[in-house]
Amino acid sequence: MVSLGEVLRSTAAKTPEKTAVVFQSRKTTYRALDRMTDGLAAHLRNAGIEPGDRVALICINCAAFVVAYYGILKAGAVVVPINVLLNADEVRHIIADSGSRGVIYHELLAPMVDGLGTALEEMRVKIRLSNDDEANAELFAPPKRAWKIPPINPVEDLAAVMYTSGTTGRAKGAMMTHANLISNAAAYTVHMGVTSRDVTIVVLPMFHTFAATVGTNASIYIGATITVLVRFTPDEVARVMEEDGATVFMGVPSMYTIFCNLPEGKAPPLERLRVAVSGGAALPVDIHRRFEERFGVGIREGYGLTECSPITTMTPITGVIKPGSIGPALEGVEVRLVDDRGNDVPVGEVGELVVRGPNVMKGYWENEKATREAFFGEWFRTGDLARVDEDGYYYIVDRKKDLIIVNGLNVYPRHVEEVIYQHPAVAEVAVVPEKDDLHGEVPRAVIALKEGASATEREIIAFCRKRLGRFQVPRVVEFVPALPKNATGKILKRAIPPRVR
Repeated sequence: MVSLGEVLRSTAAKTPEKTAVVFQSRKTTYRALDRMTDGLAAHLRNAGIEPGDRVALICINCAAFVVAYYGILKAGAVVVPINVLLNADEVRHIIADSGSRGVIYHELLAPMVDGLGTALEEMRVKIRLSNDDEANAELFAPPKRAWKIPPINPVEDLAAVMYTSGTTGRAKGAMMTHANLISNAAAYTVHMGVTSRDVTIVVLPMFHTFAATVGTNASIYIGATITVLVRFTPDEVARVMEEDGATVFMGVPSMYTIFCNLPEGKAPPLERLRVAVSGGAALPVDIHRRFEERFGVGIREGYGLTECSPITTMTPITGVIKPGSIGPALEGVEVRLVDDRGNDVPVGEVGELVVRGPNVMKGYWENEKATREAFFGEWFRTGDLARVDEDGYYYIVDRKKDLIIVNGLNVYPRHVEEVIYQHPAVAEVAVVPEKDDLHGEVPRAVIALKEGASATEREIIAFCRKRLGRFQVPRVVEFVPALPKNATGKILKRAIPPRVR
């Protein structure tokens, strides 16, 4: 196996004139991308960045992101992608925790970077990127001598330290090797039948592991084209499908929800779309069915975690689509369902999903305690509860930590959410626990309604009573303008404030 930088080099040698990246209608060939990443790699090394050094990447979606990502790798360094929506304290933590020796940032994020103060004092290099090709020209200029990628052991050497969202406490850095990321990208292309003829829309944040693997690394591995969007709108997706011939769309449930809720006559045609992938959060069954009925494309839902590069399971392009299922395991990835003692649970019963394979991280950066707690031997503990059917298709039931226990009975929030999504007025819903003196906990539903729609608490509760067991029905229903989300569009339950009584 080779390194990620060598993967790009190989693809560029095979198809030098093939378009690698499209951004704002400007095209970059694989030959140009290879040369530009060589230039940045040489610049980093000349500035004192050594193999194994961590380099923070703080950048919006753009072509320069791809150059920076692979330029860092070609220097033998380690990419530390940072969520651009984090506050200054969280960014300082990641920079300090990773021991980053350099930072590459986009000019639009300069105010945020400038506000980091002393966090950047130890940096050997600070590089400012632009969307203007001329402004980046000197930085990306090919070196006078052919650039030689430093020796890299793909199995042992790190490619990236990817910081988790930090749902509990400080974010932890998942150590991803070159082999981790390449194996997952390669398996995805086989699983989904992606070829060099495909054009993938990358509108999810490129700092996120989902976009990095499915959008960027997989495309470069197979020699496909990436078309980059800064932000999501249905019209922009339709435009790049038409102009760039985009065939693969990778989104999160909130994006598919927006498509489904477009008024009649406002939905753009998605005729070129061959593959629609959903990840990042559970896709409501109702949204799944409505999207296929309206646009004629079935959504292939997948499941993964930062620590797993990220894909573990996904409905394959040749497989039967089962709404509500995250599909079977990806090629080369082993998945089991276990009880609290690590014993396998029978088909159809709920257990914790654990993963083993070449995609699983090396461990958490400088955090041996967290690493030990995350594994059953070689098996990574996801913390997610799931069941599997006789065909090997998995179904996420809920986060283990999100489980609501009512009078000793388990209530899975996702099951309740699926029911509420069936109500015609509901756009989005999150079910969270609320302390109760009598029952211990009770379900609380927080709902954002569709534009122009109306509903009452009594109406929602009555709707649920017809479709759920008594202990599963929300005791409290609240209506909000919008639910809090992270950069990928995933609903952040932890950010929902307690109910004011």
